Amino acid sequence: MAIRRGRGVAAINYPTGMNLGGDPTQALVHSTPTGNFMVTLSSVDLGQGMKQIMAQICAETIGVPTDRVVVDTADTDTGPHCMGTFASRGTHRAGNAVIQAAREARQVMLEVAAEELEVNASDLDTDGQGNILVKGAPQRSISIFDVALSAHFKRGRSISGRGMFLIPRSYPDKETGAMKPSTCYAHACTVAEVEVDDETGEVTVLTVKNVFEIGRALNPKMVEQQLVGGSWMGISHALYETTEPYYPDRDHGGTDFNQYLMPGPGDLAQTEIIVLERPSADGPFGAKGPGEMCANPQIPAVANAVFDAVGVRIDTLPITPERILRALKAQASN
Repeated sequence: MAIRRGRGVAAINYPTGMNLGGDPTQALVHSTPTGNFMVTLSSVDLGQGMKQIMAQICAETIGVPTDRVVVDTADTDTGPHCMGTFASRGTHRAGNAVIQAAREARQVMLEVAAEELEVNASDLDTDGQGNILVKGAPQRSISIFDVALSAHFKRGRSISGRGMFLIPRSYPDKETGAMKPSTCYAHACTVAEVEVDDETGEVTVLTVKNVFEIGRALNPKMVEQQLVGGSWMGISHALYETTEPYYPDRDHGGTDFNQYLMPGPGDLAQTEIIVLERPSADGPFGAKGPGEMCANPQIPAVANAVFDAVGVRIDTLPITPERILRALKAQASN
């Protein structure tokens, strides 16, 4: 009986969004009378940071600091239509819609500024700090605060915009059934190193090294946090989590979170994250959707590492000590 070490590799690709009905998402952007901007969406922030990313996208498009943008995710009665927050679609679909709405709002803002400065709107640009400048003559400028006041109380203009992103619909080929379910895919590869006690069946994940290709990381620190958390979730799915350990029999299944098995801080492996940026042609500033993919490649990588360590293939999750021991026993009897 011994502690055996193994290494497993797995690579995946993951579609961003879906094909159903063009997978549309809408966004509205408008200025307050004091030059802040509101983004209205029905896309919901589930904790993944959507509000922050949408604020960044809007701010970059209009040309204002991010702290001048507020994102309201409202609901499906009061907000513009969205298919939902799922399928790793939020950044890609809502981000594109926000860009369209912000561009329209920016154009109105520049037109109002042009009237105040007595120039053409095409001669103006923003400095990213809350001001609008005449190109080539930056001493001639006006604050976005003053432009918003003028629009609301002098010019009678609404600094606002509407955006809707819709992917080209792909229909199955009548002969082959082939179709294109997504316009862009994210990719990942994981290498997991484990130790398996062949007497107890216990698995210890030593290291997990992940490489993710996600288009473009719009907020690198948030991306890193999500990918690290996702990697830990993948380990949890691979080795711990189940509500029905003897499916389809419900016996011994956890009935609440006190009984639901998940790894604690002492069970988490040393984790390395590498992000590759290959901007998507149709992504907002090149971004794809890393959301669900981040917890996927660890599962087959751990399964492959267990096989490498003790020579048995476990094809049912989670990979529990009992399943490993049963597989070893079956292998020895053959």
